[in-house]
Parts: sequence; structure tokens; C-alpha cells
Amino acid sequence: MLLARPCRLACTLACALLASACGGPAKKTTPARTELSARDIVQRFKPAIVRIENTMGSQVGVGTGFLVSESGRIATNLHVIAGGGVLKVRLSDGSEHAVPRVVAVDMERDLAIIEIDAPTKMPVLPLGDSDIVEPGDTVIAIGNPMLLDFTVSDGLISSVRKVEEDVILQISAPISQGSSGGPLFNSYGEVIGVATLVMTEGQNLNFGVPINYLRPLLAHDGSESIAEFSKRFQGPEHRGPETIKTDAGVIQREVPNHDEAMLDGCDKEQMAKVFTGVTRAIELGAPLYNDGDHEACYNIYKQTATHFEKDKTLCKKLRDAFGDGMLKAETKNDATAKAWAMRDTFDGLLSVIVRKAKSMP
Repeated sequence: MLLARPCRLACTLACALLASACGGPAKKTTPARTELSARDIVQRFKPAIVRIENTMGSQVGVGTGFLVSESGRIATNLHVIAGGGVLKVRLSDGSEHAVPRVVAVDMERDLAIIEIDAPTKMPVLPLGDSDIVEPGDTVIAIGNPMLLDFTVSDGLISSVRKVEEDVILQISAPISQGSSGGPLFNSYGEVIGVATLVMTEGQNLNFGVPINYLRPLLAHDGSESIAEFSKRFQGPEHRGPETIKTDAGVIQREVPNHDEAMLDGCDKEQMAKVFTGVTRAIELGAPLYNDGDHEACYNIYKQTATHFEKDKTLCKKLRDAFGDGMLKAETKNDATAKAWAMRDTFDGLLSVIVRKAKSMP
């Protein structure tokens, strides 16, 4: 039920979680540095963190990135930009910039460098050394959940784990959809990882790709146009399937393409409430579907839709959308089709909420 990751990392991570945590290469020593509070880090480095939008038809995907060069190069996750959509970056000052180029990608580690035509000399985040990160270290994540730009969460490095030949940072700081590709700071304000969200076994597990894996991409001199990049990354594993092959046959996805006018009269608080609840339901239900428990996935989706359909604090059009989705799901013959029918309802609502929120003052 999840968009497929373009790397082996997500495919092998669940197995690695059962193994003992292990460190990376030999630890290095660093000179004395000044620790910063989370507030200091946000105030100092927010201008170098960006919101990335990937528009594919009526669907708008949102992720996070951060500036790694004064000329406008931005680091993020590969899955944030894959899919053949129109890429746009929003800076902290509210200005928006088209993304004309992809500089480099690392498919196995889900990393990418894109580039905008910088209007001026850009601020850049300082990079740390992920080889010296240890469990118990402080970590601060800054990202862009769809309606909540520049959200800050803090936590600890829970573990440094080995995944095949690579190392992955497991963190306790929450990473929500829309925050993938954002920077993970240590207590000194240095970026030690790139945030990514991996869901397995019905739980949200938050991870960071060590920043040292990004360094080879920073040295890349060439680039390719978005059109060229899209030709290589438009397979169904990247753009999200329009049809789903199941044991019961092929399911045609029918994501509603709502007009923004459907949300006239709905305020931002109501839309944010729905967005958060629906995202949470997907985060809980999708792993169950992936594990083969389609009935449990559908039940979670149905419970969420029922809750919002009966919530009188929501505008009528939002409640009606959930009601229509449940009626459609009930016409399906099995739990697999029912789950996808509800997921179509959810994805259609998430898309129109994002588009409507952007047009509101």
C-alpha cells in the first residue's frame, strides 16, 4: 500500500531491526564545539531548509530538502522527487522556484541532489560527520508536514544499525509524511543525516540516512533536465500505481479529483484535523496491508472515515466525502478492494486539502 522505495534499504530494514545494533567505522575524535538549543538551531538554519512539491496531475506530493551549496543545490530523498511530476521549491521567505535540474542520485540509499536557479547567494547548512554518531546522541529534525511547514521535533539516536553493507540511523524524533528529505541535526547544529520514514510491522519507525553517504553526490559536476530524469523514474514503482495486482485480480485505482471549491467554507483548522487523522490512518493501515492483513487495514480506514463522517465540527462537504467513500467501499466484494477504495478516498482528500490550503491566506 506504500509507495515503493527505490532502494534496497527499505526492503531489508525489517530484518535488520531484529539484529543487534552495530556501529559504523572506527570512531573519530572532534575538537570542542558549542552546543546549541533546538531554538537556536531553528533560528540559525531555517533559511537553508526548503519545502519541495512534486505535482503529478491532481496529486501533490510534499517533502523537505536543505541547501548544500550557495549556488542553489538542494539535498533530499530520491522518493520525494521521483514520479515524473513538476518539481517546485519553496524557500523560507515564501518565494517559489522551479526545479530545472537533477544533479545526482543514489538509488540504493534514497538520496538526491536537485538544483534551482538561485536568485542570490544561498545559505548553506553545515555538515557533520555521521561516522562518530552514537546511540544516545541528541537529534533534531526539521521538516514540512503538509500543512505545518518548518515543524521541529527532537529526540535521540536510538540505534546505529547495519543494513547489508550500509549503516542507518534509527531515531526517536518523529518524522511525518512531508518531512522526508529534511535535515537531522546534532546538538552542535551540524547535519548528520537525511530524514526518511520507513514503516514496518504496523509501526512508524523513523530513520536517517547518514550524511556521509551524501558527500559523493556533492562532488558531482554534471546534471540532467527534469524531463530526462523523469524518463528514467516514471515506472510504477516510483509514480504510484494506477492499477493494483492482487491475488483476487487487478484493481483499478479511482482517486477522486476534487475541485478546490468543494472545501469552500471549510477552515484551515478543519482541514488540518482531517489531514492529520487521514495520514495517521494510512501510517497504521498500510503496513498491515503490506503484511497481508487487508481486513485489518480496511477496518482502520473505515473507523477513521466513520469518525470524520460523524464529526459535526467539520464542514459538511468533508463529512460527505468520507460518507461517499464508505458507500463505495461497501460495494466491493472483498477486503482488498474495500481497502483500496478507502485509500482512494483518502488520497483524493489529501490532495485537495493541500491545494486548497496553499490558496488560503
